[in-house]
Amino acid sequence: MTKGRIEAFSDGVIAIIITIMVLELKIPHGHDMSALLPLLPVFLSYALSFVNVGIYWNNHHHMFHAVSHVGGWVLWANLNLLFWLSLLPFATGFMGENDFAPVTVFVYCLDLLLCALSYLLLEVALLTQHGRDSAFARAIAKGVKDKVSFALYLGALVVSTFQPFVALGIVALVAALWIVPDRRFAKAL
Repeated sequence: MTKGRIEAFSDGVIAIIITIMVLELKIPHGHDMSALLPLLPVFLSYALSFVNVGIYWNNHHHMFHAVSHVGGWVLWANLNLLFWLSLLPFATGFMGENDFAPVTVFVYCLDLLLCALSYLLLEVALLTQHGRDSAFARAIAKGVKDKVSFALYLGALVVSTFQPFVALGIVALVAALWIVPDRRFAKAL
């Protein structure tokens, strides 16, 4: 099967995810800057999630540039990633509407951890599809950043129960690591 269809579907789902997240930003009642203040936690949650979704979209695009075809397991692994990404609007809203309470940050970090795990599983499915001697295999051979990110998300999950803002700092650190798109795929090709 060609990869174009999975890319188009993923792009559509990710666009919907971002649209749903922005709908959490309610229009304030009032006409001065103080009317915006109650929206600050929701906006900060949205901004962090927007960056994270954008990073997944960008790296998903680069990863699929390095593959030539997809099969059944790749489709399911991709759906798994999209499932966990599709829960980000809920986790984002839950966290923002409740002023970053520990349980809400825990749910948010858990979702991001499961997104990271799903991305790793998608890489494994693509590796299985293309073989260990493929350009894709050469590209993911030095996947240090994705494993470090997974470990940081795990740390953020643990820390979120007693220091939610530290956990969010760790999540922001992971996002900062990925602002520059994954260059492994461009180098391997």
